[in-house]
Amino acid sequence: MTEKDDRITAPATDDNGNTIIVTAITDVAKFRSKPKYSIRVEITLPYSADKLGFPETKDAELLETITANFEKLLKGKNTAVLTGIYTGACERNWVFYTFSTEIFNRFLNYALADLPLLPLRITAENDPDWAEYDEMLETVAPV
Repeated sequence: MTEKDDRITAPATDDNGNTIIVTAITDVAKFRSKPKYSIRVEITLPYSADKLGFPETKDAELLETITANFEKLLKGKNTAVLTGIYTGACERNWVFYTFSTEIFNRFLNYALADLPLLPLRITAENDPDWAEYDEMLETVAPV
């Protein structure tokens, strides 16, 4: 497990036995304390993987560019909060909490505007208790 200011990163295993690197963003209290941030949005991008299921160099660079775009555009904004990043088993999954899927969609389009068309899978569901976030924290920092 590694910690960097507002993140905890640790390996985990998915239901199929694959190793997944989980990064939990811990500086989220401002958002979590507001009930309006009850919509969890997950964005998943498949990538070309090595034999362990982790991204090859070209795709790793793209994934880091996307993550940097998300973080840059969210800094100081109340649009959404990035709470976790899962990488492994041939895909990266970014988890956000937001108050509006319509506003989040505009943010997403803006964040990805300079990139090629990507085969994203996007899901959104109500999660007012931040259950996924709590589960992720238990994975990276078990009590």
